[in-house]
Amino acid sequence: MLSVHGRKPAAVVVEPIATQLVKWNLTPNVVTVFGAVVSTLLAVILIPTGHLVAAAVLSGLFVAFDMVDGTMARLRGGGTKYGATLDATCDRLTDGALFAAITWWLIYSYDAPQPLVVASLVVLVCSQVISYVKARGEASGLSMVGGLIERPERLIIGLVGIGLQGFGVPYAVDVAIWVLAVGSVFTVIQRLSMAATSAHGKDIIAPPAGASTPRNR
Repeated sequence: MLSVHGRKPAAVVVEPIATQLVKWNLTPNVVTVFGAVVSTLLAVILIPTGHLVAAAVLSGLFVAFDMVDGTMARLRGGGTKYGATLDATCDRLTDGALFAAITWWLIYSYDAPQPLVVASLVVLVCSQVISYVKARGEASGLSMVGGLIERPERLIIGLVGIGLQGFGVPYAVDVAIWVLAVGSVFTVIQRLSMAATSAHGKDIIAPPAGASTPRNR
């Protein structure tokens, strides 16, 4: 939802930063990779070691690079297909690192009950599936706009959960993980429904290379 409705409010902060980075002759791809590397390192180092507040604050700042690089691309005249592929790949890596680190912390530091660990693994898997369904659908020409738990919601809820837990709010991470687990499963179903009801959802596709085709009779 926020990926659709949150861009204009965020542009007030993002565009000046993007403009300055363009003036420094940095490319969007460099910013994409830099943000992904730093975000991944913050997650896998700070969360397993129990520095939850620092992880939430710093990860939140560097995750914002995901909007900066796209704005930079538009300021430079438009993004490239490679840049979009690189950005999507880095998003999947940082999402995976974040929720893998949270799951690690739940198991080895939080002594989480098994259902909570399972819920965290559901979030980890569904975070990849949600994005894949949209990408695969759009590549097939289907309309795949919106969803209950998209990447911004997932990151905000996850980071706020661990941040509040770090401040001593009891069960904050539990609530965040369960909300994300239920919401993410719903979003997978929601996006599959979008694909099924899209105008071209029932179009016949060509068989993959090397596959046999039925003979005319």
